Amino acid sequence: MILLALMLALQTAVPAPATNPGPNPGPGPLGAIGKQKLPAKGCAAYLWSMDAGRQLVAMATADPAQIRLAIDGKTTDYAMATQSAAIGFGFGGVTVYRGGDVTATLDMTVAVRADISAGATVTSATLRIDRPGRDTVVMPVGGLIGCV
Repeated sequence: MILLALMLALQTAVPAPATNPGPNPGPGPLGAIGKQKLPAKGCAAYLWSMDAGRQLVAMATADPAQIRLAIDGKTTDYAMATQSAAIGFGFGGVTVYRGGDVTATLDMTVAVRADISAGATVTSATLRIDRPGRDTVVMPVGGLIGCV
């Protein structure tokens, strides 16, 4: 009887293994945008989250100047509002995109590498999402720029 009581006590004391929560939903309201193609013209920056899930969370295009994000499960393109000095490939160091109640700010640094033709690496970047009445989300991202 004592042995049975001890086994039951241990069973409730040991946490059950975690179930697989599925793909990483991304930080805060951001989610993966799925597989993307090169734009018809110009360049695009493909930006992945820097967490363990490494999901494609943004694609910024130079022409038209916009960024594609999945916020609260809805994938939407947001038009460029302002851009700082050019860093190459049609992008600015800091670019602000707006649409509806969303303001997205992409701050990035790029590096040209000899082993990448028609593009570059995004060596350092942050993506900031602001929405009225909601928490601001700032996340590190990294990736590649590809051009046609």
